[in-house]
Amino acid sequence: MQVDPSNTTIGDICHAALRECGAVGVGQTPLAEDVSDAWARLQWMLMQWERKRWLVYHLKRYSLISTGQISYTIGPGGEFDTGQNTMRPSRIASAFVRQQYGQINPVDYQLQILQSMEDYNWITLKSLHAGPGEAIFLDSDWPLGHVYVWPVPQAFIYELHVTVYESLPYQYATPATPFEIPYEYYGAMLYNLAVRLRPKYRMGTYPGDPLPGMAKDSLAVVRTANAQIAKLRMPATLRRRGLYNIFSDRPY
Repeated sequence: MQVDPSNTTIGDICHAALRECGAVGVGQTPLAEDVSDAWARLQWMLMQWERKRWLVYHLKRYSLISTGQISYTIGPGGEFDTGQNTMRPSRIASAFVRQQYGQINPVDYQLQILQSMEDYNWITLKSLHAGPGEAIFLDSDWPLGHVYVWPVPQAFIYELHVTVYESLPYQYATPATPFEIPYEYYGAMLYNLAVRLRPKYRMGTYPGDPLPGMAKDSLAVVRTANAQIAKLRMPATLRRRGLYNIFSDRPY
């Protein structure tokens, strides 16, 4: 196991996880087949982690100038290009439209996120071109998703901005590839991979087994480090303005 965290490789995590789960004894060298299986399972685990908000350390924003289309592709190589070695996002965290044309200081208009295709289907005139837009919907198709903004922003006047979960680096060419991920993930990857490897070797837990607790605690550390709780905002339809309190002589 590499002592220097900056030089830790995926192979180091796989070797350590095989020892931690009990598949390999101290001083023994794991078979290449075992390392390959651990390598694959580690990548699968990271693919699942990046769908959980508090296991993702960063939100990333992508933008493009509106061309008047009803929808835009998003993902690796899409119109919202998330880059190589990424997966198309499964949801949009937040979005806004920026008015660029004729503005000394660009103005941003927040978009309401529609959570399902059923909600988007309720829109009567989906091809309406008017203003900056009010709502946005992500159709999480594969391999590229499709982003719909309604009403459709006019071409070359507005810039669309979508914020999605950062893709965790889950694709590694060889076990010798170093990690590029915050250090708090190393222990979580090690202990949780060890837990996932046990069924392969028909190994279960036992009274006093510390591994499940260590795996759970390491994930809690990552969640705590990544926690960003947005300010609670009430829907405009639920807010009442202009009411007067006769006791305090103030509006509320």
